[in-house]
Amino acid sequence: MLQTVFERQPPSPEVIQASLAQTKFAPFWLDALSERPSYPQLRGSTRAELVIVGGGLVGLWTALLAKERNPELDVMLLEARQLGWAASGRNGGFCEASLTHGEKNGRRRWPEEFDTLEAMGLTNLDEMEETLKRYGIECDFERTGEIVVAVEPHQDADLQGEGYLTQEQMRAEVNSPTFLSGNWDRHGTAMLNPAKLVVGLARVASELGVRIHEESSVETLRKLSAETSRLVTPGGRVDAARVILATNVFPSLLKRYRLHTLPVYDYALMTEPLNAEQLAAIGWQNRQGLADPANQFHYYRITRDNRILFGGYDALYYRGGQVKDEYDARQASFERLASHFFTTFPQLTGLTFTHQWGGAIDTSTRFCAFFGHAHGGRVAYAAGFTGLGVGASRFAANVLLDKVYGLDTERTRLRMVRQWALPFPPEPIAYPVVRLMQWCLDRADHNQGKRNGFLRLMDKLGLGFES
Repeated sequence: MLQTVFERQPPSPEVIQASLAQTKFAPFWLDALSERPSYPQLRGSTRAELVIVGGGLVGLWTALLAKERNPELDVMLLEARQLGWAASGRNGGFCEASLTHGEKNGRRRWPEEFDTLEAMGLTNLDEMEETLKRYGIECDFERTGEIVVAVEPHQDADLQGEGYLTQEQMRAEVNSPTFLSGNWDRHGTAMLNPAKLVVGLARVASELGVRIHEESSVETLRKLSAETSRLVTPGGRVDAARVILATNVFPSLLKRYRLHTLPVYDYALMTEPLNAEQLAAIGWQNRQGLADPANQFHYYRITRDNRILFGGYDALYYRGGQVKDEYDARQASFERLASHFFTTFPQLTGLTFTHQWGGAIDTSTRFCAFFGHAHGGRVAYAAGFTGLGVGASRFAANVLLDKVYGLDTERTRLRMVRQWALPFPPEPIAYPVVRLMQWCLDRADHNQGKRNGFLRLMDKLGLGFES
């Protein structure tokens, strides 16, 4: 097999070890928050018109939009730990317009409505930006776009077309000896601080009258009658006319959807702030997000205080498909990311990483969100965002509100919304199948992107994936 550039041009082990010597294990965004308000645990018995389960971005956007639609609506949000503690507070901060995990995935699955989905995604991002400005939510929002960079010769062909950057143009934007070309989508992606977004959305939702409860994990959800569902937490219970489940990677309270997502672990590093000399060495004045198009891809961006977040590549599924805190720290992944970082930016040798972290994201067989319902339509559900939930979370919130109130809208008429994702096989079958898929994707990355027979079969079945 051929070697990738990261294997052909690795830094020394000493450089890697020195860069990680003083690294703190914690998501940078959450660790750096200057203020993180807390909310009380649910105690006793109560009622609410609408109960939202999950205090990440989907849940918070749903709460805010529900109150905008009807300021008199009694809305409660229940979070098992703290708001945004999971994927919503530790992601890379790429807020993309795409609702379909990119053009290839969208066109292959919903060709007849892809243009509509693209337009809806851009409108959703525009409306999100307007909402942040209207409520004064300061989350370092910068609509700088994203560049997909070729780091192997075979990747260049797919980048040709509108937005294409030659090697010289690409390195004028961001200077790396690994960059062979690029394609800059200038309008479809914003960079932001996800933890600040969580705090801001919670503040606004609370000010609008949403009752927020942390440390209130929902243990059971059951239908009491045609008009009422009951949710039980360790400290209380609430009877609700309607329920929206926004639990992301965690097992659904609806058993019928528990095989529709798998937890995949993603890892990231954050550097110390770059000084003026280091910034001059890499350029990056336009502050775009960056990603390469490999199956095992990297994503990286520069923060408001000129740190570099570098994440991705390893996407690990652990035997049994469970979500465990112990999987969040994997030193081999952090060392691999550090190695790839200094291959990308050898001129930054000597820079150190201040934070390292990891955690589970939910993936679905169609690689973007799907929607479901139960209890006669009074319970609605969304999951499966597969790493592109920061922007799509707001769109999903509107879909969920449409569905739980039985509204016929342009969103609910989409085949993408009406169509379920295929379930994954149960354990113990899932683990070897996922491992085989990952092995084949790695082989393709080491063979000029050529997909073997297994991957071509998965593509034909609608289960394949290209980043």
